[in-house]
Amino acid sequence: MLSYPSGMTVSSRALGVLSDALRAHRNQRRTRWRKLSPGRQALLVVAHLRKGETYADLACGFRVGTSSTVYRYLREALDLLAAMAPTLEQAIEVAKGKASVIVDGTLLRIDRVGMACGYDRAFYSGKHKAHGVNVQVIADPVGRLVWISPPLPGARHDMGAAREHGIIDALTAHEIPAAADTAYQGAGPMVAVPQRRRRLDPDTGRYRRLSRNQKEVNRAHARRRGPGERVNAELKNWKVLRRIRSSPNRAGQLIAAVQTLMIAND
Repeated sequence: MLSYPSGMTVSSRALGVLSDALRAHRNQRRTRWRKLSPGRQALLVVAHLRKGETYADLACGFRVGTSSTVYRYLREALDLLAAMAPTLEQAIEVAKGKASVIVDGTLLRIDRVGMACGYDRAFYSGKHKAHGVNVQVIADPVGRLVWISPPLPGARHDMGAAREHGIIDALTAHEIPAAADTAYQGAGPMVAVPQRRRRLDPDTGRYRRLSRNQKEVNRAHARRRGPGERVNAELKNWKVLRRIRSSPNRAGQLIAAVQTLMIAND
């Protein structure tokens, strides 16, 4: 079997966080001998999350023999990372120290959705014309991740998802200013959204155009929301989340694990 070296952009800080967690876990369980050190196991896990490497490729690249060993290494690390992910309450405490935050939703596509009995319909997003899960992302004004919500079926509207997770109520209760797109219209006084296109003109049958001042307000608002879009793009730079191939029931663990590494990287 032939192999070749490959490159991967990864933060040494993120690797250090995972390595320390694995080392502490091994000491707690008094695990005897393993073929990979905590540092090498952390690198294996990040390679899977960052590059979407298959179990067989990882087993070959790290010389651990079988893909079942890779599976155990991954499950152990993903459980640790998911447990380290912040809760909404912890994220709100961080957000209280910011001038404002950005709230945005994104769809993470998913493959393994059962088609029987219409189970897949809840995961089908009419906007994106694809199956996926909806996650709500909170970012700070300079584009650093604050929180990623647990996933909901992709058919859920962003506003409904934000309310279900308690994001809107938390921002209102703590008076944290937020910027969002028009999907969050009606979220309350703390969530600023762009000016919407005016209603139909009964005389011409066309939509009334926005005034120059309203267009300027929308452009300024778009610049304010820009860092949040970059966080969504960075989230999808983790190739394992570009198209989730596991069961929807395990998508939450993957997202939480990636969230922990992204926050450690900031």
